[in-house]
Amino acid sequence: MSESALPADPLALFAAWFADVHASGLVEPNAMVLATASGDGEPSARLVLLKGYGPQGFRFFTNLTSRKGRDLAENPRAALVFPWHPLYRQVRVAGPVAELTRDESAAYFRTRPYGSRLGAWASEHQSGVIPGREALERHYADAAARWPDPAAGQPPGAPDEEGSDVVPLPDFWGGYRVVPESIEFWQGRRDRLHDRIRYRREVSPGGADDHGAWTAERLSP
Repeated sequence: MSESALPADPLALFAAWFADVHASGLVEPNAMVLATASGDGEPSARLVLLKGYGPQGFRFFTNLTSRKGRDLAENPRAALVFPWHPLYRQVRVAGPVAELTRDESAAYFRTRPYGSRLGAWASEHQSGVIPGREALERHYADAAARWPDPAAGQPPGAPDEEGSDVVPLPDFWGGYRVVPESIEFWQGRRDRLHDRIRYRREVSPGGADDHGAWTAERLSP
């Protein structure tokens, strides 16, 4: 990577790399490691799926009472890693986290498959201990009985005009956005002379959403 060819906005470079990883055929190209920490500093990491990005941040959805939800309630900062190993690339993002509005979460929830929406209700106590898989399947069956599939009995491919609203958004489920203060692009090179370009943005007095200018800098590998 040459500094002279870098775009001023790191999201433009992310979009180009994201297009490359989609074109490569990598399974789950939007999978990312989400790292959080509790209020007392205990770290935790897991894979989640990116569900949109832009100037307002990198978006994902989850159970708000899960381990990550509790961490973010106590310590609303996070780091992301996109591990695109087949392309010898990774992207790291870090910054504060803001919860999406209920309308934003509901709009996304309606796009999820019927079974996935039931699954959100079945896993109400995500990260909590359960007696066995049978309990999870029983909760799923209870949800399916409460909100029957409107597409059941219809021919394959029939339009689902009402199904998106049959299963409501749970109160304990929603979305977040990681507002980037730094975005680092890592490109593997021979002899361990990797390219590391970090974009850094100073947060303006207005807070995380008061976007300042980006500065690009090269890091030692």
